[in-house]
Amino acid sequence: MPDTDASASQPATASSPGTPASPAVAGGLAARMGIEILELTPERVVGTMPVAGNTQPYGLLHGGASAVLAETLGSLGAAAHAATQGPGWIAMGVDLNITHVRGAREGAVTGVAIPVHLGRTVATYVIDITDQSGRTLANGRLTCALRDRMAT
Repeated sequence: MPDTDASASQPATASSPGTPASPAVAGGLAARMGIEILELTPERVVGTMPVAGNTQPYGLLHGGASAVLAETLGSLGAAAHAATQGPGWIAMGVDLNITHVRGAREGAVTGVAIPVHLGRTVATYVIDITDQSGRTLANGRLTCALRDRMAT
C-alpha cells in the first residue's frame, strides 16, 4: 500500500493521466519512483513509471523498481476492492512475486493489474509490465489480505 495517511482511511483515487502526484501515490515510495496512476478500479489498475532514475548500475530498469510498480498497482486495486467491504477496510500485501523477462534502458514502462480473485478476505492480482513498444518486461502476482482496520 502507498504509505500515505489518506490511503489508510479511504480508498485510493486516480488522477488525470499525466498528473505527477496522483493522490493514490502522493508522498510515498511510488511518488519517489515517478509512478503515475492512469486508471484505478477494483477490476483494473494501470500506471506508468519512468526508466530514468530507476535503473541498476548497468543502465537497465532495476528489478526492484518493477516490483515497486507491480506491488503499487496490485495494492491499489486491492484497496479499491477492500473499500467495497465497508468503511475502514484496508488491503495489506502478504505475497509478491515477479519474473523479469526483458530489460529496458529508456522511456517509460506501463503496468496493468487485473484481479484473478476478489474475495471477502483476500484479493490476488496479476500484473504485466511492458515497455513503450508493448513488449513484456516482467510479470508479477500480488496477494493482499483484506481486513477491517478497526479489527486489526
